[in-house]
Amino acid sequence: MGQQPTVHVAVYDTLADWEIGHVTAYLRNTTAQRPPRTGFAVRTVGATREPVETMGGLRVTPDLTLDELSPQDSALLILPGAATWDEGSDNAPFARAARSFLDAGVPVAAICGATAGLAAEGLLDDRDHTSAAAGYLAATGYRGGDRYREAPAVNDRGLITAGPTEPVAFAREIFAELDVYAPEVLDAWYRLFAHSDASAFEVLAAASAQ
Repeated sequence: MGQQPTVHVAVYDTLADWEIGHVTAYLRNTTAQRPPRTGFAVRTVGATREPVETMGGLRVTPDLTLDELSPQDSALLILPGAATWDEGSDNAPFARAARSFLDAGVPVAAICGATAGLAAEGLLDDRDHTSAAAGYLAATGYRGGDRYREAPAVNDRGLITAGPTEPVAFAREIFAELDVYAPEVLDAWYRLFAHSDASAFEVLAAASAQ
């Protein structure tokens, strides 16, 4: 059995817990994933190894630091939202890490406030993207306003963006980028969690039984 691919999740104080829960749980869960998929390893990345506290009050101790993070060792970098994205430049190193990932051809997914960090870094100037609102990103002074899309989530050349109310659509785009599920299974997963479509459960159950 080959080594599990690793997805890295950036962690910092006030991280918005709800924005990444679907992603991390179902990346690790092998049920219905494409065979011979054995799930993904999920590792957290902090500015230091000191614990951070999420918006929900959970304490997370990073597995590694940004200095130890390499795109070559990762399948994807996830940047959750957090109040700290709007409170100064402390999270700017995470946006710079996103640039190094994209330059190396490794995908990046950002949601909520993290999209503003990417806008400030110039990473949304030439890619279609979305966020909480167009005006929110415009306040960063970025030059990509004409590429803003009113959509739950957007993937343009490996850069996934979403607003704070769309964690399920965010997860769907990540799963599609990483080819986690067959298309019909991914569609069923989204219908179940986004729309409570009970008929979708049968598709997921059948895929899990294979």
